[in-house]
Amino acid sequence: MDASQILLVGGGAFLAGGMNAMAGGGTFFSFPALLAAGVPPVMANASNSVAMWPASLSSAWAYRREVSRHPRWTALLVALSFVGGICGGLLLLSTSNAAFSRLVPWLLLVATALFAFSGQVSRVVAAAKARLGMGKAEGGTPGGIGGLVFQFIVAVYGGFFGAGMGILTLAALAIQGVEDIQELNGLKNLTSAVNYTVAAATFIIAGAISWPHTLLMIATAMVGALAGASLARRLPAIWLRRLVVAVGAALSVIYFIKTYS
Repeated sequence: MDASQILLVGGGAFLAGGMNAMAGGGTFFSFPALLAAGVPPVMANASNSVAMWPASLSSAWAYRREVSRHPRWTALLVALSFVGGICGGLLLLSTSNAAFSRLVPWLLLVATALFAFSGQVSRVVAAAKARLGMGKAEGGTPGGIGGLVFQFIVAVYGGFFGAGMGILTLAALAIQGVEDIQELNGLKNLTSAVNYTVAAATFIIAGAISWPHTLLMIATAMVGALAGASLARRLPAIWLRRLVVAVGAALSVIYFIKTYS
């Protein structure tokens, strides 16, 4: 990498770490930075997943108490995330760079929409759950076949691309009857960590990682996360979310023009 690529990739990862610590949506910064630095699309996505992996482990550890309330059901969620992450990772590796390049603008657009309308998604899920009588099973344990199937689909998507996975995971958990916000966040962080871990392992074993870019991103993302956590205490969350949506929308337009013009 030359100096300009180091600044581009390192800066993108720094912003990604900071945004993930503040409001989420860090992939909108780190993944396009890799593409702009000339990394092939499939390798860029795989490298981005590995670079963001350490932060997912620390987030899951922070919520270790909340995820221990329903151990058997949590173990089922972990298993689904494990298998889905492998399937998504293998699906990515079997996709050509040309095909994935054509998917990039659509994936960015979907992720941006999910992030922008996460509140509406939550309300729709709550209304559907009430209408269908979904919720916690007898004894207070969450459950629901539909929610588990949705969770598996989310896990496959997470292994394949990942942006917006957190919002989809929250929706899948809400369908199954999880209502406590701390438990929701804890289970979301745990399943995301499992998903990132198996996807990262799949990409590493397959040799699909650009290590110079990935190691630089791991270091700068960690610094960005520390800075983001500090800044988050000073800035309104709504402005951070608006920034992510604006960046995601702009990138979607740019990549649609680049891909289909």
